[in-house]
Amino acid sequence: MTDLAQSEPQFSASTVITRSQIAAFAAILAFAVFMLFIAPRTFGLLLTVVFGALFVANAAFRAVLLWIGAEERPAAPEISPEDHELPIYSILVPLYREANVMPALVRALCALDYPKERLDIKLIVEADDRDTAIVADAVAARDPCFSVIRVPPGTPRTKPRACNYAMPFALGEFTVIFDAEDRPEPDQLRKAVAAFRTAPDNIACLQARLNFYNANENWLTRMFALDYALWFDYLLPGLDRLNIPMPLGGTSNHFRTAALRAIHCWDPYNVTEDADIGIRLSRVGLRVRTLDSTTFEEATNSFGNWLRQRSRWLKGYMQTWLVHMRSPRALLRNAGIGGFIGFHLFVGGTFLSALANPVLWAIFLVSKIFGTAVFSAPLVLVAARISFVSLAAGNGMFAYLAMLGPFRRGWLELTPYGLTAPFYWLLISCAGARALWQLVMRPWYWEKTTHGLSKIGGSV
Repeated sequence: MTDLAQSEPQFSASTVITRSQIAAFAAILAFAVFMLFIAPRTFGLLLTVVFGALFVANAAFRAVLLWIGAEERPAAPEISPEDHELPIYSILVPLYREANVMPALVRALCALDYPKERLDIKLIVEADDRDTAIVADAVAARDPCFSVIRVPPGTPRTKPRACNYAMPFALGEFTVIFDAEDRPEPDQLRKAVAAFRTAPDNIACLQARLNFYNANENWLTRMFALDYALWFDYLLPGLDRLNIPMPLGGTSNHFRTAALRAIHCWDPYNVTEDADIGIRLSRVGLRVRTLDSTTFEEATNSFGNWLRQRSRWLKGYMQTWLVHMRSPRALLRNAGIGGFIGFHLFVGGTFLSALANPVLWAIFLVSKIFGTAVFSAPLVLVAARISFVSLAAGNGMFAYLAMLGPFRRGWLELTPYGLTAPFYWLLISCAGARALWQLVMRPWYWEKTTHGLSKIGGSV
């Protein structure tokens, strides 16, 4: 379950931060403190410029990815293998306290258009989760394509650890991860097989698109749906086309099983194991492509549940950035100059822009309210203008991109909500601050997202 940490510890988040990274951050902090005491007003201006550049750069890079990802990819040659020609397909479903959503999950998996005798579905249950285990055992007793894997107690208690434990039991040529609330389109496995059959051997993973069946439940779910529409329908295809290392989504990742095992599967210490594994695949010369199929999920419809989930994701992006920046030269050599820059803009930019946003707001408000009490007269105007331009450009671009996100799906009723993206980004900033605190205090803690709370049920 911890093969990666033992075999290739340089790629594992079991060590949160290395000594050389501590030294580098300590030097940056010492410089900041020195400037704060020696030239506080100049330091405030420098901070404004740096955070403004980070915020705008992330928004601009997303705009480039949308423009590239919006181009239609030439249709892949269609193949329709007979049922007896289809390979065994393993489906891993990590579960924890999911007894309430199990019936809907089983219906969704049984609706897959794939021969049942070639399905190898592993319901992965924690040893102490009695309620979920009872339901899973009943499902396996009724249907032979299901089997139950019980994960023994241990740490870290994370989804990737559970998946790693189940991998030796996987029988399929291909392996996909689905979450408890997932509703994949019925033909997704057939599409994945066809895509793998026509793809080069170095295509190790296909990432299906994700979105939500309860998008219109409230403002939060609408913004979440806009976020996902932009991410999976445009940004990831843009990364694919530019051959930039692609952080995967947490579900509907279709792998060549042999390739997954060759890189020691997932890092159980990384709380966004999906993002990390996409980067690690690229570093050994393997690629990820997007799959033209959608898995619908349940969007979290309450702020507390959303905050816990988004904090975990951002903490995992911080972990992933720290892990792969342990040796910048090796990353540059593995990913190439384009991949190296793209990794920083996309993975690093995702959490840095969340942290930069409130800092820019604070600088703008302080410069306007307190003026020369904080800055010298010329610097007041410069700091106010830089922070305002950065906020306007960054938030304006995020709002514009959010409005474009649903076009590919025809969800035009969601487009006006894109105008509220600046408020959504403030919520993401709250999650970013919480993620940073947890990275220091509880780096491997997996905050459970509660499912089955939506009043809108998913269907396949």
